Amino acid sequence: MKSLVKKVVNKLIKKKLTISIAESCTGGLLSSHFTQIPKASETYTFGVITYSNESKNKFLKISKKFLSKYGSVSKQTCILMAKNLNKLTKTDISISITGIAGPSGGSSNKPIGLVYVGTKFKKKLICKKLLIKNKSRNYIQSQAVKKTLKLISNFI
Repeated sequence: MKSLVKKVVNKLIKKKLTISIAESCTGGLLSSHFTQIPKASETYTFGVITYSNESKNKFLKISKKFLSKYGSVSKQTCILMAKNLNKLTKTDISISITGIAGPSGGSSNKPIGLVYVGTKFKKKLICKKLLIKNKSRNYIQSQAVKKTLKLISNFI
């Protein structure tokens, strides 16, 4: 994964793009990978772990009513996380990740391994739904990060 992160960081630096990240189910794993790469500070400017609904409300300004209606793991919340992070940081790219890494917390509507990745890049705001099945918490988190890095790489 280190080569993929390095590739993304180098592309961001080359294109003079900045990036910010709001993570929930990955708990800072994506940010950790970025900060392991020399010169990442030229592009990676802000990261926040909004693991609880309270932190999503306080730092990303997602209302309690909105979170109650859609849940913290939803396409709507993921999109709003990326959008509000971008308003806060003014970076070129803002990434959000929210999901259910398990081993508990899943349901028939929102199973363990469900992850949403939001991306705000220029005027585009999209959300990708991932379903990482039948694996451990660590596997779900690492695959979510890997797939997010590939998405970022494809955007830039």
